[in-house]
Amino acid sequence: MKKMIMAVIPRDEAEQVLDALINAGHTATFSETKGGMLRQSQYTLFIAVEESEVDKVCQVIQSSCTQSVPLDDELESELNNVGSARVGGAIVFIWEIAKVETY
Repeated sequence: MKKMIMAVIPRDEAEQVLDALINAGHTATFSETKGGMLRQSQYTLFIAVEESEVDKVCQVIQSSCTQSVPLDDELESELNNVGSARVGGAIVFIWEIAKVETY
């Protein structure tokens, strides 16, 4: 059964995610969107895959759209010397495709 993955990704991370998806053999349709309280720009990606590929695609998205950033000394001491924090990320929705038609 086919699944549709919709991922909302921060604009500055979208190219990196798209490149990683293409390198992994997947395609995506995307659109620039704005939303949230600050009306920030994001990309919304639509990726149709077989059910068996969902976890692989989600892993590509997850590993491509977060990054570690160093913490300043004060914050690092408050967080027990972790050294860095992961920032960024995507919101991912997955649903079944009941029917596909081409006109």
